[in-house]
Amino acid sequence: MTDYSIKIPLFEGPLDLLLHLIRKDEVDIYDIPVARIAEQYLEYIDLMKELNLEVAGEFLVMAATLAQIKSRMLLPPAEGEGGEEEVDPRAQLVERLIEYKKFKEAAEELGARENLWRDVFVRSAKGAWEDGGELQEEALFNFGLMDLLDAFKKVLANAPAGKFHDVGSEGISITDRINQILERLSGLDSLTFDGLFEGDRTKGQIVVTFLALLELARLRAVRIFQTEQYGIIRIMKAVADGTP
Repeated sequence: MTDYSIKIPLFEGPLDLLLHLIRKDEVDIYDIPVARIAEQYLEYIDLMKELNLEVAGEFLVMAATLAQIKSRMLLPPAEGEGGEEEVDPRAQLVERLIEYKKFKEAAEELGARENLWRDVFVRSAKGAWEDGGELQEEALFNFGLMDLLDAFKKVLANAPAGKFHDVGSEGISITDRINQILERLSGLDSLTFDGLFEGDRTKGQIVVTFLALLELARLRAVRIFQTEQYGIIRIMKAVADGTP
C-alpha cells in the first residue's frame, strides 16, 4: 500500500486552492490573513502527500511564496525612498488572485451559457434528481479535488487515532476496494460520500477507500457530484447498470 501512487490530473492549481480557502473561511481577499491561510494551505499539501497524490511543483512554489510573505509581515514596516511606506507584501499575490478569479468566473459563465443553449428546457436540480428521471448536467455544481479533500478530512477527523499507512498489515487491496465500491453502486441511483466509508473502522481502511474512489474517478468509472452548492456529495456509476 505504501508504494501505491494515485496519479490524477490536478486540474486545479495553487491559486484555486487559495481561492478555495479564502471562500471557505469567508475572509476578505484584499486583507488575507496570510498566517492562517498558509497553515491551512500546508495542511492540504501534507494531506495530498500522505495520500501519495502527485503534487505539482507549482504548489510547492506557492507554499514558499506564502512563507516569504508571512515572514515579511512579521517585520516592522520599512520606509522606502522619500519616506513612503513599503508596499503591502500581499499586494502582488492579491493582484494575481483577483485576476485569476475574474478569468475563472468568465470561463464558468461562458460554460453556463453553452449549457443553456444546448438544452433550453432545464429542470431544477431538485426535480432532476427526485422525479426518477435521468440526472441532468445542468443540475450539477462544479467542484473539484479540493472540495473532495475537504469532505475527506471531515471523515478522517472522526476516525479512530492511528497512522495513515497501517494499511499493509490489514491486508487491504486497492483493487479489491474498487470492486467493492462498484458492487455497492450496482442497483443504486447513487451513494453518499459519507456512506462510502460505512464499515471502515481504521484510518488505513478509510484512506484505501478514498484512494479507490480517486482511481475510479480517474478512470471515469464513477461520477462524483452535488445537486446543490455545498450540499451532499454523491457518487454514481458513470454508466448505469444494463446500459449497452
